[in-house]
Amino acid sequence: MSGYTVIGAAGFVGSHVVAHLRARGIEPFCPSRDDLGLWDRDLGHILYCAGLTGDYRTRPFDTIEAHVALPARLIEQARFDRIVYLSSTRLYDLLPDGAGREDRAIPVNANNPEHLYELSKLLGENLTLHRSDGRGVVARLSYVFGWGEAAQGFLANWLHMARDARQLVLDSGPGVARDYIHVEDAAAAAVALADSRQTGIVNVARGETLSNADIGVVFRARGWDIDFTREGSGANRPVAIDTSRLAALGAAARPVLPLIGDYLAGLG
Repeated sequence: MSGYTVIGAAGFVGSHVVAHLRARGIEPFCPSRDDLGLWDRDLGHILYCAGLTGDYRTRPFDTIEAHVALPARLIEQARFDRIVYLSSTRLYDLLPDGAGREDRAIPVNANNPEHLYELSKLLGENLTLHRSDGRGVVARLSYVFGWGEAAQGFLANWLHMARDARQLVLDSGPGVARDYIHVEDAAAAAVALADSRQTGIVNVARGETLSNADIGVVFRARGWDIDFTREGSGANRPVAIDTSRLAALGAAARPVLPLIGDYLAGLG
């Protein structure tokens, strides 16, 4: 069996990919981008987890390096058996309607500076799919959450706040909705894709859109008082993510609300 290389192993998702592999008795190679081992050893199955999210606006050149330049060099120059490129279902936010299927064309605009993230991810996807001699697969991750210290994002912050207070005021609206996936499920799916012969693009999501109001019900049932700063507004147009390709791999994600309820129960 080929070995595994995790690029971005220190990041939120990458660290959980490493933990998942180690739980299987596998010690992956976890290089920095400057590690000469990237070019003088067989990398086996590459899980490419490096990337920028909220800070891409202030770090545009780092974004291009992480999303495009480094994967391009790996695909062109490195020795490997397979590469899984982690992308994002936020690409579907640019669609005129809410159907998130892997075969849909994503409308991007080079004149819009906000589209740097989407343009860079799409180029990384394209290189993975069409320049890796059939060895590449793209994993489009939905909104990944967790409660560890490295977890980031709105839901992660909400869960962190719950450790310190029972009365929470969240800077959002009850109608804001997302498709969340727990980071452990996202990591397991990425490894499953590395081990499979799946090609193309695969949505890595729960396939269930949850609003802040839905999550708030779980918090209130466990004894938390939840309020939102934008009670009368803040609804978004949620994207319905198609997860049939992921389910066919046997890597479906767990329901989110019970996971949150169990976490809150553990806080006492």
